Amino acid sequence: MGSTNGIAASKPVFFFDIDNCLYPRSTKVHDLMAKLIDDYFSKHLEIPFQEAVTLHQEYYKNYGLAIEGLMRHHEIDPLDYNTKVDDALPLEGIIRPNPELRALLEDIDKSKVTMWLFTNAYKTHGNRVVRLLGIDDLFDGLTFCDYGEQPLICKPDPRMYQKAMREAGVERAEDCFFVDDSYQNCVNAKEAGWTAAHLVEEGLKAPETPASQFQIQHLKELRDVYPQFFKSKSA
Repeated sequence: MGSTNGIAASKPVFFFDIDNCLYPRSTKVHDLMAKLIDDYFSKHLEIPFQEAVTLHQEYYKNYGLAIEGLMRHHEIDPLDYNTKVDDALPLEGIIRPNPELRALLEDIDKSKVTMWLFTNAYKTHGNRVVRLLGIDDLFDGLTFCDYGEQPLICKPDPRMYQKAMREAGVERAEDCFFVDDSYQNCVNAKEAGWTAAHLVEEGLKAPETPASQFQIQHLKELRDVYPQFFKSKSA
């Protein structure tokens, strides 16, 4: 993946979330990660497992990431956390190349839009996922939650969207387009002036109030909501 190095982009930027977005929830990666996080809480905070589960959920709700709560309230090494949680996931046996996804992404006209990854994970996890999906060569860059920096900034913090814009080299919020499976991430993207598509997979309950301008059940619907960026209307 390349980088604009902060130089203002001459075209819009299409930001893609990674986890539970570029691959389906049915892979159960989120469940495996939750178990590793619960184990980490229990071991490193020396608390009973059920208490760890509750605290994990509290931090996720309050901060968007469990690790942010750990760093705010406990002395932990965030890169050690990454090694024991994200990097410990057995993704090689779960995530495989997705020809349908690659075909969809290859149909995006990169003369019209910059393609950028935007994740709350650390860079090692984000890069590993797109490599396993067989699509890492299609993106121009990656904005990630940098576990090595203080303070820790992640979606849906408004500063994270500003960071993504700087790194992708786009100055105007109206030139930012986005897809994410997180309701709150899409709410805050819209509030930041971005155009967002909230991915609510088939079988999941749709929110009573839409998160953003668009709501889709499958990534292929991006052709309908962002037709200006695709070479063809159907695959």
